Amino acid sequence: MAAAPPRPPADPERAAQVRRFCEEFDQVVANIGQVIKGKDEVVRKVLLAMTARGHVLLLDVPGTGKTMLARSIAATVACGFKRIQFTPDLLPMDITGTNVFNLRSKAFEFQPGPVFTNILLADEINRATPKTQSALLEVMAEGQVTVEGQTHRMPPPFQVIATMNPLDHQGTYTLPAAQLDRFTMQLSMGFPPPEAELELLDVHLADRPVVDQLTPVIGHEGFLAWQAMVPRIFIAEQVKRYLVALANHVRSDPRVLAPPSPRAVLMLARVAQAHALSQGRDYVSPTDVQALAPDVLSHRLVVSGDETGHAYVAEVLAKVVVPG
Repeated sequence: MAAAPPRPPADPERAAQVRRFCEEFDQVVANIGQVIKGKDEVVRKVLLAMTARGHVLLLDVPGTGKTMLARSIAATVACGFKRIQFTPDLLPMDITGTNVFNLRSKAFEFQPGPVFTNILLADEINRATPKTQSALLEVMAEGQVTVEGQTHRMPPPFQVIATMNPLDHQGTYTLPAAQLDRFTMQLSMGFPPPEAELELLDVHLADRPVVDQLTPVIGHEGFLAWQAMVPRIFIAEQVKRYLVALANHVRSDPRVLAPPSPRAVLMLARVAQAHALSQGRDYVSPTDVQALAPDVLSHRLVVSGDETGHAYVAEVLAKVVVPG
């Protein structure tokens, strides 16, 4: 049994910020819970990824509430929100924007596309062609769009919540590995428990949609403050070695045909910081890494055989010992 990681020196100001974050985080989850029933764990994980400046991919069959979850988050966190419905005829310029000739000024002017927002819902992302999907690569990784050699910065924060249908559904395209790697987490909504589904009927059979009645819990500046707190969460050398040990164990396994990149390890570290923050701690423990590793790593792995990515990551977590 490895020793507990060292903790940072006491900081009353940081401790107060952590407590305030936990209070706001729980309020946001509860507010979204008015619409999304029985899925608090998924809601919390999506918010953790966004707090860590990451993007989220929701993979599930149609009708499980993926789009409604994104709308509820946008209504609860008062940031700019836009939605793109991905279809086979969608073009890259329909996402990023394009230069349009202005007859009055006799010059080309940039017309921003729907990607210029704070929270972008990319609905059914795998119904568009790979060329169109690739329009999101630069903006998801670097927070900027380049059109005809001109770079346009995105307003912070910028988060993508994408929904994806299973690949066996008609009219879907496989997401390239580079695109999948831009998503911090891949999550599945799944079906709600019976009691939650009964509540769901009451919610959505009402005269007015509940999602339209949600009031913001935190604003634009409040959400940026959440993200600014994450780097202040201490990660001990012991936990950093644990992160690297997990990655190297996977990379050395001949069953893994596509191992995780250094970007994946960095993303896992960031969401572990956000998870520790949500637990009221100002330091990361190995349990924070273990809680989110399957959701961060599984969609980046190609494992030979019938084993799923989630099952494989769980196997690795059981084998790799936390360095002392």
